Amino acid sequence: MDPTSQETLEKLTVEVEKLNQHRFIRIQNSVWRMMLFQLGRGLAFGLGSVLGATIVVSILAWFISQIEFIPLIGNWASEILKQIDTTQ
Repeated sequence: MDPTSQETLEKLTVEVEKLNQHRFIRIQNSVWRMMLFQLGRGLAFGLGSVLGATIVVSILAWFISQIEFIPLIGNWASEILKQIDTTQ
């Protein structure tokens, strides 16, 4: 081997050792850590989805309730807002 390829190989070895010490790689190497990580990720995703949908639906219902020139939609949205207020 020539000196340049030997230096390159040594640098590559050092970088692979650094990569193996990275937290993400350590999580991937353990089944239990991976399951715990995925559980936490799923819980965070689910909570974020529910909160986001709640905010979007409440804003949309409020906006629709402000439309009074279409009686059917305005009354329907007003009823939804009353239901939301009574449950809170």
